Amino acid sequence: MIHILQGIDATASALNAEKTRMDIVAQNIANAQTTHGPDGKPYQRKQVSFESLLSATAGPGGVKVARVKDDTTAGPLVYNPQHPDADAKGMVQMPNVNLAFEMVDLISSTRAYEANLAVVKNAKQMAHKALSIGH
Repeated sequence: MIHILQGIDATASALNAEKTRMDIVAQNIANAQTTHGPDGKPYQRKQVSFESLLSATAGPGGVKVARVKDDTTAGPLVYNPQHPDADAKGMVQMPNVNLAFEMVDLISSTRAYEANLAVVKNAKQMAHKALSIGH
């Protein structure tokens, strides 16, 4: 029974990590047109890095968000002389958010989240069946 619970703990950590990943992707999508942030610069796309956790008793113990960092690549320059952030040549530095990449990342994260939910559901069913043996 203890192994089933450890598996659920590992899966719960993966669920939390994927939730953070989905939140960051949503933040990237929401700021895809933000050309002037608090620092006066265009929004910088955020990226999530995961790292595995080791359990002292059973090896792999799950996953956690290691860090959320800015993608430092420059966004595209767009000609829009009426934009308040346009330079003297009418060019606006846009955020480095590519909506197609963000949607792929969101779908990937959603599928990983769903797979982890299926693991929890199966572990729960196995625990119930194990408890019902001999009744």
